[in-house]
Amino acid sequence: MVEMLEILGQNAREAEGAMRTLATDKKNQVLLKIARRLKERTDILLEANAADVEKGRKNGMPEGIVDRLMLTPERIRGMAEGLEQVAALEDPIGEVTGMKKRPNGLLIGQKRVPLGVVGIIYEARPNVTADAFGLCFKTGNVVILKGGSDAIRSNTAIVDCIRETLRESEVPENAIQLITDTSRETASAFMKLNRYVDVLIPRGGRGLIQAVVNQSTIPVIETGTGNCHIYVDESADLSMAADIVMNAKTQRVGVCNACESLLVHEKVKDAFLPVLAKRLFEKNVEIRADEAAASVIPGAVPATEEDWGTEYLDYIISVKVVGSVQEAIDHINRYNTGHSEAIITDNYTNAQKFLDEVDAAAVYVNASTRFTDGFEFGYGAEIGISTQKLHARGPMGLLALTTTKYIIYGNGQVRG
Repeated sequence: MVEMLEILGQNAREAEGAMRTLATDKKNQVLLKIARRLKERTDILLEANAADVEKGRKNGMPEGIVDRLMLTPERIRGMAEGLEQVAALEDPIGEVTGMKKRPNGLLIGQKRVPLGVVGIIYEARPNVTADAFGLCFKTGNVVILKGGSDAIRSNTAIVDCIRETLRESEVPENAIQLITDTSRETASAFMKLNRYVDVLIPRGGRGLIQAVVNQSTIPVIETGTGNCHIYVDESADLSMAADIVMNAKTQRVGVCNACESLLVHEKVKDAFLPVLAKRLFEKNVEIRADEAAASVIPGAVPATEEDWGTEYLDYIISVKVVGSVQEAIDHINRYNTGHSEAIITDNYTNAQKFLDEVDAAAVYVNASTRFTDGFEFGYGAEIGISTQKLHARGPMGLLALTTTKYIIYGNGQVRG
């Protein structure tokens, strides 16, 4: 195991030199070729994914996670479209910013450069394989992927398509490598590969992310866990609010930007909650409500303290009635995970207060939290959604995979 990881690390460092100077036109050509190949190999990818899905269901995988694992022709086209969009984006590598002349004649500026070797540990999300590669490749980074056992066939099939195209394009195929040993021991050893890997990005549930944060000797960008809230204000358009909540909760339940908790102003609970509950029950959503909400929702389950801080990734939502926008903000800032929060309101002052005071990577007014996504934000894809505050925050596109170095021009200056 250690020897295998050492080889992967050496391969990555060797590929890094070539990737650092790869021309933008070449990057774009390769990305477009890979996008075409993914679409051409749809049947092969679906066959591999079907085996993963079958195994997952046999092992009792929750349907929300099965949905996250599952590939469809539409989702494969979406992966390809993401690569096409990345190819169309401006290449940030080589950009020189802030060049200034010092009194001694030195010209000092900063140049945008790749991070180097990016490691990604993720769960049952085969789309991450293509998204991560596309963003890393466009920014001149090398990527080492460690997916979970639930998606190993899907991930292998996608990586095979990519590496085959890289070989044909005379680009180092080790620009992407997949760790095929899916054991936890290998994952733990990978987290210690700081000799070769410059940054590690976990994508998955709270358990995975915390394990990486706690064990890694590689710098970590924390991503993903989403206990996302929607607050329905007393001035909200209740029909619009119901549509937004239904979308945020039920469109895809196993994703980090799904709504997990609903807050409703006490002045609209009687008019809003029974109507919304009927629609949620039709989608088989379990409602865990506080006493005030349960009083107008027959069939609701009493909520516990634990529910307010839970990312369900399932057909479950917690509901709490509040007396003011300030109470909603205080509740959100206590229990949220720094991901995505929304207010539904026609009151400008309340909207601005919510935007100013809620501490999260993405804060919405009158829109679904499901839009927190690199594709929806125009990044083509995302490497993850950062819920921390250093280096990157929110959907991480191309710029988040770069750093800068100082470049200095002189004409013989020496320091006295």
